[in-house]
Amino acid sequence: MIKKATTTEIHQVARLAQELWPENTVESLEAEMYESLNQTDTAFFLYYTDNQAVAFAHAQLRRDYVEGTNSSPVGYLEGIYVQSYFRKQGIAGQLLDTCQLWAKQKGCSEFASDCELTNTESLRFHLSHGFIDANRIICFTKTI
Repeated sequence: MIKKATTTEIHQVARLAQELWPENTVESLEAEMYESLNQTDTAFFLYYTDNQAVAFAHAQLRRDYVEGTNSSPVGYLEGIYVQSYFRKQGIAGQLLDTCQLWAKQKGCSEFASDCELTNTESLRFHLSHGFIDANRIICFTKTI
């Protein structure tokens, strides 16, 4: 079962997100997500099995330029995660479909996402779900 998260489920979303982004604390993610839930351009979806949240997806509308797109706003997959035991069962694809439907209902005609250059698992997922590789970049920084 997929459910759009509300403030009552935000701790479950943050707990799963911390598994995806371990450099963050559950508390900091929860605070950030709680603030995002007050915006109409953001949605978090939870996937439940046996009343336990085992996966999440975060979709957002981006109104700035999105690489490879021609419209605005663009639905954007900000993050998606399925706990390891539940992978390879189509859960991520179901969450992606839900995010795309949400974006379409918000008036979007395009949907986009990104991943790190070295994240081959994410690249395979995106390509297998109809995304095309729009561009690859390397970002630079230095202390001055």
